[in-house]
Amino acid sequence: MPADALTGDRVAPVRLAVVEETVEAVIRHRLADALGGWRGSLETALPTLAFVLWWLLREDLRGAVIASGVLVVVLFLLRLVTGGTQRYVGSALFATALAAFFALRSGNAEDAFLPGILMSAAWLVVSLASILARWPLMGFLVSIGDPDFEENPLGWRRSRAMVRACSHLTWPLVALYALRVAVMLPLYLQEQVAALGIAKVVMGWPLYLVAVAAMVWILVRGRTPVDAEVGAGA
Repeated sequence: MPADALTGDRVAPVRLAVVEETVEAVIRHRLADALGGWRGSLETALPTLAFVLWWLLREDLRGAVIASGVLVVVLFLLRLVTGGTQRYVGSALFATALAAFFALRSGNAEDAFLPGILMSAAWLVVSLASILARWPLMGFLVSIGDPDFEENPLGWRRSRAMVRACSHLTWPLVALYALRVAVMLPLYLQEQVAALGIAKVVMGWPLYLVAVAAMVWILVRGRTPVDAEVGAGA
């Protein structure tokens, strides 16, 4: 997602202590610095497309794994030539290697999708637990855009308003992970490889963008005044 998707244009980081800002405005500015671009989304989706297309055309598990692996290498080389962060290619490389290990070990193509399902289930539990514990997951992402992040990465916890707003923003992530598990787990149990591939792509960055749109809606509607409380947090 472009860095200006939440703010309309790139803006300088805003400190929480600016009185005229709302908490939602501070979060918008910080997220603009923390989130990646559309290219990163494609880099994470294309290896899955390569795997599924090869499997549908040849029903060759090893060939499908090789095709997705080769594409990750090509994407990595393109990043080296054109510049930019390697983070998303690195994520795709890790996910592809993990999927290849599961699939080749069992000999079942559907097992290539098992790590992603397990990961979504784990993030579902973590994100929901973070809200209940009042350490919302989105707070850690928002903190990356804080100009004081290196000195005080948990500074966002000093603001009750920030914790409350980040809790609201974490609910779309809970819904995203719950939907992924609810759709993909039955397909995995039914050994529907093609449907799993389609679901993984559709419920990857497109569904992520839907979750981001829900966050934007929350941020646009919110008018929470910035507080200046110092302490252990909410």
